[in-house]
Amino acid sequence: MRVSSCDKWMLQCSLNGGEMKKVFDGKKVGKLGTETNPAVVNVQTEKRLKEVTSIFEKNGWKFTVGLEPDKPEDITALETLLNSPKPVKVEKKIGRNEPCPCGSGLKYKKCCGK
Repeated sequence: MRVSSCDKWMLQCSLNGGEMKKVFDGKKVGKLGTETNPAVVNVQTEKRLKEVTSIFEKNGWKFTVGLEPDKPEDITALETLLNSPKPVKVEKKIGRNEPCPCGSGLKYKKCCGK
């Protein structure tokens, strides 16, 4: 099967028999903790289950908590929701023809912009 360069990002060749496998289906994934994409968490004890459930309910997030004593605890979805990345503010870039911020009175391109 021959794939054009435009379609390469959508398909991935599997090493199992050379069959093609679709990776991206074009559907948007909902925000984590919503009805369309609930957070999935696994805990080991009943006490931890109540603790994690109360955190989700307090914040109004949709979730699924599994109680599995034999497996290690997995709360990565909860940690992602609690420590969501904050937007970074970018400083205004100095234009080449603006006065230099060092206070020399020259244009930036003739002073510190070299």
